[in-house]
Amino acid sequence: MTNTDSRVWLITGCSAGFGREIALAALAAGDRVLATARRPETLAGLRDRGGDRLRTAALDVTDAGQIDAAVKAALEAFGRIDVVVNNAGNGSVGAVEELTMDELRALLDVMFFGAVAVTKAVLPHLRAQGSGTVVQISSMGGQLSMPGFGAYCAAKFALEGISEALAAEVAPFGVRVLIVEPGAFRTEFGGGRMHRSRTIDAYAVSTGGTRAAVENMDGTQPGDPAKAAAAIVRAVGSDDAPLRLALGADAVEAIRAHHRAVAADLAAWEEVSRATALD
Repeated sequence: MTNTDSRVWLITGCSAGFGREIALAALAAGDRVLATARRPETLAGLRDRGGDRLRTAALDVTDAGQIDAAVKAALEAFGRIDVVVNNAGNGSVGAVEELTMDELRALLDVMFFGAVAVTKAVLPHLRAQGSGTVVQISSMGGQLSMPGFGAYCAAKFALEGISEALAAEVAPFGVRVLIVEPGAFRTEFGGGRMHRSRTIDAYAVSTGGTRAAVENMDGTQPGDPAKAAAAIVRAVGSDDAPLRLALGADAVEAIRAHHRAVAADLAAWEEVSRATALD
């Protein structure tokens, strides 16, 4: 690409929240966007603002046919794909015992398997052109977990694990991976996009605070989604972008505290850990 060329983004989950804001930030940077959502009618506002530099498509990331169709649509409209953003997903609250296995599988289908499927569909094109970026929208919950958020964090832990391996695998081809770890941002995360499991009264002692926080979070989160989107666009365009990008002071502080706790446990039990070698 030359300096006068614009990048092409394929973004999942653009009906609201981060997906919509990333699409707008990419357009503001002069780039071109294929914005997708399960219900493409929710993208009408984006179509009005994107002009000729924006296309939309229906995309349920659990549907292999729709994934292939979306990739094809981006290539037919713009001739290439430079950035794929795996953003589609929703939250979930419930203790591990409260969750059904079907609920857990459904969450993983979207936020883990769906993201991997979209990534795999785009990778051959990125490898062939020798450039591109895969952006995985994770969470600070991709590095640490909390009572009541086990299912959500499990999906994000899995996404981060496979993405770290992917980053090393595709680096020789000029392809990069960016794992984004937001804290609490003012999206609709706590509303209709939050799955709530059944309750077992005994778990009120450990997950009651989490459930209460979920019910009251929307409209109180400190993060600005538009600023998060601008930070992502900046990182995608940077030669020294990190593998992991925390967004929000709460994410920075929580992840740093978690790293310290892990380091402390490692140090405290190091003698026992090392004493397991064959004599």
